[in-house]
Parts: sequence; C-alpha cells; structure tokens
Amino acid sequence: MKDRKKSSFKFRFSEFLLLLLLLISTVMMSLSTGSFVINFKEIGFGVLSGIGRGVSAVTMAVKNTVNSVKELSALHEQYDILTEKLEDYEYMQRTNSDIRKENARLKELLGFSENLSRKNYPAAIISRGSDNLNYSIVIDKGSKNGIKKNMPVLAIQNGNVGVVGKVVSVGYLTSSIMPIFDIKCTVSSRIQNTRDIGLVSGNGTDNPLSMRYIKKRVIDELNYGDVVVTSGENENYMKDIPIGTITKIRLLDYDSSLDIELTPVIDFSRLENVIVVNQNESNDIVLFNGETND
Repeated sequence: MKDRKKSSFKFRFSEFLLLLLLLISTVMMSLSTGSFVINFKEIGFGVLSGIGRGVSAVTMAVKNTVNSVKELSALHEQYDILTEKLEDYEYMQRTNSDIRKENARLKELLGFSENLSRKNYPAAIISRGSDNLNYSIVIDKGSKNGIKKNMPVLAIQNGNVGVVGKVVSVGYLTSSIMPIFDIKCTVSSRIQNTRDIGLVSGNGTDNPLSMRYIKKRVIDELNYGDVVVTSGENENYMKDIPIGTITKIRLLDYDSSLDIELTPVIDFSRLENVIVVNQNESNDIVLFNGETND
C-alpha cells in the first residue's frame, strides 16, 4: 500500500513540475514581449514566415545560379562565334592580300607582254620535274596556242626581266621548258658593262651558272654584281635580256679564260608565270599602238 501511494505521489509531483515550468516559460515570454497574453497564432505565423523567407532565399539562390550558368553558356557561345568570325576575317585578309599580289604580278606580266616587240604568249607553270641534273618546267600552253619548239622563254619578277630557258617539247595543250640551269642548256652571252662575249651554261638545280671564254685580261674591269645578258647571236634569244649577276671570279692556271659564277636573275623557286616569245612575228599590240619593231 505504501508503495502505491509513493508512486501516485511521484506522478503528481512530475505533473506539477511540468506545469510549473510551463508557467515560468510563459511568464518569461510575456515579460520579454511586454504582454502576459501568448498569441499562438502570431507565433505560428512568425515561424511560417521565417520558413517562407528561407525557402524564398534558397529558391532565389538556385534561380540566380541557374541564370549565371545560362549567361556563362551564352558567353561561351558568343566567344566561339566571335572567334570563328575573327578566323574568317583573318582568312579573308590573307586571301585578299594573295589576290592583290597575284593581280599585281599578272598586271606586271601583261604590261611586259604588251611592250615586247615580238609576238608572245603568257603562260602559267603547272608542274615541275627533276632528276638531280635535269630539270623541266611544264606550262599550260601548247601548239593550240601557237607555241613551237626552241622558242625562248622569259619572265618578269619584281620588276626584273630575265631568261627562263627555252621550249624543248610541245604538246597540244602543254609545253615543256628546259631552264637555263639545266646542264644541257647553253646561252650565248655578254657581260653588260664590258661587252665581252662568252657562253653561259647550267650546272643543275640549285647550283650557280657558269660563264666561260672571258679572257683573263679583263679581270680588272669586272665586279661582283655585274649583269650578264644575252648576246642576241644565233637568234636563240633576243639581245640584252638579263641572265644573271656575277658572284664569283676565279683564275685558273691551266686556262686562259676566267671561271665566272653567276646567280640567275630569276628566282625559279618562286616562278609562277612565264612568257614564251615568237621571235619571227611582230607583236600586233605594239604595232597597233603605233610603235615600230626595228
């Protein structure tokens, strides 16, 4: 019996303690707010408002993040587009520059062609071939255009006229040229300032030309850079067309002539267009302009 009463007393005391704590909490809250009335509705609204503000803040943060990602993606797309446009612009600039250079080169070629006293045929190089010592250049003009074997071939490059070689074979639409540096090519030539005559021959690809039969007695009259031109003899080439410039002069004990090396006037590695000349016919354009050929 005593045990039951004790249990009952403890239970009541616990309930009393709980009510006391609730009362104290209520009084403290009331004192802090200046009111002894607890408005549970307002408390619930404040809690819900806080939760709402938190949710709203999280939502806004997520929205801003999504918008930032979209903006970054758009910036990447714009960057790619601008990069592509810049590359296209640079390509167009290079293309326009190449076109201007080609137009200037063709204009120079056409002007030279029109001013030649002999009939001629401008042509483009379409292929090249070599086997160490022999070298051939193929052009896009043939018998259909009036090209014939042994016609001399000239070129103008950066304002400088020079000998390229001569036609060695002719097809209907194409022709083959033997350049002056081929070992089988020889050209009757003169040193421009002294007028001494000799013979220029080729030594193969990328090698200097050789000029022989110039007497040793004229060595004091020669200088590096002197121009060697065609002599016009044997009717192989027109007279006074530049071939090359003197780059080396050697005295050989066993030879009465000088051993002279020349650098061609024409840079064959950059040669794109040539002019084939028919020395037996007059240039109709020159005649039309009222100029004479003699």
